[in-house]
Order: sequence, then C-alpha cells, then structure tokens
Amino acid sequence: MMIAAIREVRAQDPAFAPQQLLIGATGGGMTFGEAFFRSLAAGGPDRRHAAWLANYNPQKPVLDAQEEAGFRVPSAIIANACASGSNAIGHAFELIRRGRRGAILCGGYDALSELVFRGFDSLQASTAEKVRPFDAARTGLVLGEGAALLALENHEHARARGARILGLVTGYGISTDTHHITQPHPSGIGPRLAMERALASAGCAAQSVDYINAHGTATLFNDATEGLAIAQLFGNRVPVSSTKSMMGHALGGAGAIEAVISLLAIREGLLPPNINFTACDPAWDLDIVANRSRPATLRRVLSNSFGFGGTNASLVIESAGGAN
Repeated sequence: MMIAAIREVRAQDPAFAPQQLLIGATGGGMTFGEAFFRSLAAGGPDRRHAAWLANYNPQKPVLDAQEEAGFRVPSAIIANACASGSNAIGHAFELIRRGRRGAILCGGYDALSELVFRGFDSLQASTAEKVRPFDAARTGLVLGEGAALLALENHEHARARGARILGLVTGYGISTDTHHITQPHPSGIGPRLAMERALASAGCAAQSVDYINAHGTATLFNDATEGLAIAQLFGNRVPVSSTKSMMGHALGGAGAIEAVISLLAIREGLLPPNINFTACDPAWDLDIVANRSRPATLRRVLSNSFGFGGTNASLVIESAGGAN
C-alpha cells in the first residue's frame, strides 16, 4: 500500500523532491510478526525467520517505498495510536512553517492483522454488524486498512516551481487527556482542546469552519466524547460526518486518508456522507450528513483523529483559492 501511494505521488508531481518522510503507523508489519510467532510455536527451524523479522518493523514499508521512488532522505515513524496519520501531517506542517524543512512527504499506513483484530474484539470495541458513527444505535467499529500520502511543501516554493496546489494545511492542534488506557475522558476535554488548538494555529474561529470530518469510530465512548466536544464548540451549525462509515478504521492510516478525503470534499464541492445513519444520539444535537452526500461550497475543513490513551489531533485544511 505504501508503494502504491508513493507511486501516485510521483505520477501526480514528478518534480516534488521531499527533504524528509514523516509517516504514521501503529501495527507495522504485524502479519510478519504473527507468521514468525506461529513458526516458533510449531518448534521447527524456518529459513523465512530472518525475512519475517526484517519486515516486521514499521519503518520497512516506508524504506521499501522510498527505494521504489528513488528518494534518499531521512524518514521518521510516528506511532501514536489512531492519531498517528494526522500527527505525521501536523508535525510536517509545523516543520515547514518554522522553516526547518521546505518539502516533506507525509501521511500514514496500516494493514489488517489478526492480532489487531482480536485486540479490538477483546475490548468489545468492534461490531459484527454495520458501523454506525454518531447513531443512537451504534455498536462499535469496523477495521479497515489503507495508506495515504500528502506532498507538503512551503507555499512560496510550490508556487515558484509551478506546482499544482491542491489545498492548504493551515492549522494543527494536539492534546493528551491521559484519562484511561482505552477510553477518552467523558467530558470531551481532550478532543475539544485539540480542535481549539488547531483553530488557534490556523488563526480562525469556529464559526469559519464549513465541515468537520470526524474521527467517528462508532464506539460508544469515542462518539459520545467527540460528539459532545463538537456540540460544545460548534453547536449544530457545522455539518459533520465520519467517512469511517464507508471505509472502516484504518488506525495509523486513518488520519492521512481522511485528510485526503477532506481535500477532495473541498475540491469537489460536496459533504461526504455518514452512511448507515438512522437517528442522532440524543446526548447532543449535530448536523450529521446522513446517508447521502450534499453539495456544498467548502473553504475550510476540520479533520479529527483521536486515539487510545487520550491522544488527540486535529488538522485545519483549506481551499487553495487563488494559490494555483
């Protein structure tokens, strides 16, 4: 998936020359670790042990993708639960804003594995039926997988080289509520702080946001706290949807995938739907984009990623406007 994503970057902008790769991931090559464990448990020597161990590390897919693309630059992995992909984009944004880097390839990846699947199932966080973010009848998440990359670059440099600018990252906010190893603080303080800090980083008010791509895992606790935080900060004025309802939860890749979806929503002029929706949780009043997309003019979007341990990240993504 990483190789496929980096090929798309090269095809869309062959002149893009990153100075660093920043990638979010949580499971790494977990399937290789599972194969290694099963082989050891069986008790027999296996020539594949070395290859399984080499591919188990989370940086290996990134290094393979770099080799495929011919990039020879430093790379770093951010493993911060389900906020990892957004953290990678946000950290890249901060490095470029501060003048530490001019161009960074950033994003996230994660692939399905049995250990991760069983882990979520043992926590009773997954569902055997449809995933229903923000629905009163929600019963849990469905895991997905994927990879997404953004070619992030200093605005002036991108314009000078004639790059096709798809949109602007203008704000990044993080918080850690440290309430519980898997459950967010019920007050919603963690998500709210991340969103408030992202808006402050972008220098904009809550009233200026046109759409929120929510974390929206459809678990009882996540949606309760995120829904409360959104209601407190935005009321029911801003349309909200979770595209995990269509794609599942790609963990370390989710924030990057949803950042791309946010960019596409701006460019295509539509609000992505929150499918499988019947009725909003009565605990809060939100404008859920229920079941069907809506046409809309979007200038500024907020994309949320919240993870276990109270790791929270929000990105502000804006229309390129006259930047092209």
